[in-house]
Amino acid sequence: MLSFVKDLPNICSLAGLLCAVLGIYYAILGNFPVAIIGVLWAVLFDWADGIIARQITGRTDHQRSFGGQLDSLIDIISFGIFPAVFLLSYGKFSPWFLPGAFLIVATSAIRLSYFNIFGLVDDKTYMGLALDNNVIILAFVFLFEGFVNHTVFSIILYVLLVVLLVFNLVPVRTPKFSGKWFYVLVSYTLALTLIYSWVQWNSV
Repeated sequence: MLSFVKDLPNICSLAGLLCAVLGIYYAILGNFPVAIIGVLWAVLFDWADGIIARQITGRTDHQRSFGGQLDSLIDIISFGIFPAVFLLSYGKFSPWFLPGAFLIVATSAIRLSYFNIFGLVDDKTYMGLALDNNVIILAFVFLFEGFVNHTVFSIILYVLLVVLLVFNLVPVRTPKFSGKWFYVLVSYTLALTLIYSWVQWNSV
């Protein structure tokens, strides 16, 4: 089993998993700026592993299949478990936030199961909104967290994440961002990492 870990795309996937786990850890601690930094880097590594995999020649069918399964399992942690924990923690683990957390994880499982069977509509098109977009949007919206009180913003987060779940499952075609969009994601990740690092530094 461990022989597959030597495959460079899988190393990249596992680096993304580490970032997601760190994000979950800091979300539980209530350190939301650092949690968001973690999940943004998880998105970046998630995009990078596919790019690396397409550039490497001579990979076996088993390596490709293993990489696909590993990527999918990590996605449910990064883009399912993380936002669910984030919502619960921001809602101070109130039972009212449990239905939302369950819907996030359930939607992630349904969408990834569907994708594992049917894949893309074509090379550049998803059916429904890809899960990684949820945390990319969450990271941007959370920049405005300080402008309203905690209770109001917790409701905003709740509604936002539930609305995104609808777009994850609706039979509407959405573009697959690739190519030059990767450099946009790199710039976005670096910019928000600096912003949230500054927010964290000033909150200490």
